[in-house]
Amino acid sequence: MAEKMNQQTIVALTVMRVKTPKVRLGTDVTFQNFKTGTQASPSFDLSFTTQVGVKNSNFGPYKFDSTIATFMYEGVTVGKVTIPKGKAGLRSTKKVTVTVNVNSNALQSTTRLGSELGAGVLTLNSQAKLSGKVELMFVMKKKMSAEMNCTMTIEVSTKAVQSMNCE
Repeated sequence: MAEKMNQQTIVALTVMRVKTPKVRLGTDVTFQNFKTGTQASPSFDLSFTTQVGVKNSNFGPYKFDSTIATFMYEGVTVGKVTIPKGKAGLRSTKKVTVTVNVNSNALQSTTRLGSELGAGVLTLNSQAKLSGKVELMFVMKKKMSAEMNCTMTIEVSTKAVQSMNCE
């Protein structure tokens, strides 16, 4: 029995290298609330629903803990959302729907925001770090962290996401 487990462990270590899962914001964004100020009086107050995708390309499930995704404007936190704990099955993507509320209340200076709104766009960054474990062949568990760093450009006139870039 012990010899068989050792053989399974060796196969898991050599053939099935553990890959870092990926976490990304979805491009399908639905706005429930969309208020922006003007170039002269810049502000924003947005509420939107999107999906967070956790892609697991391993030959075993990835169980991750609950975490906070932070949304920022020019490095200042403008909103947060909880990503609940979950499990991405082997070689699959787990999609979690979240509702995000962001506003400009925490901004000390709105000079850059005024320029952006004058140009008809709003750029937000989002970051999150998922911590969890990948299980291989029901024998071995490996701690893995997945990080998200996305930049979302919103076109103010159409109230739609113009571009989404995740690293």
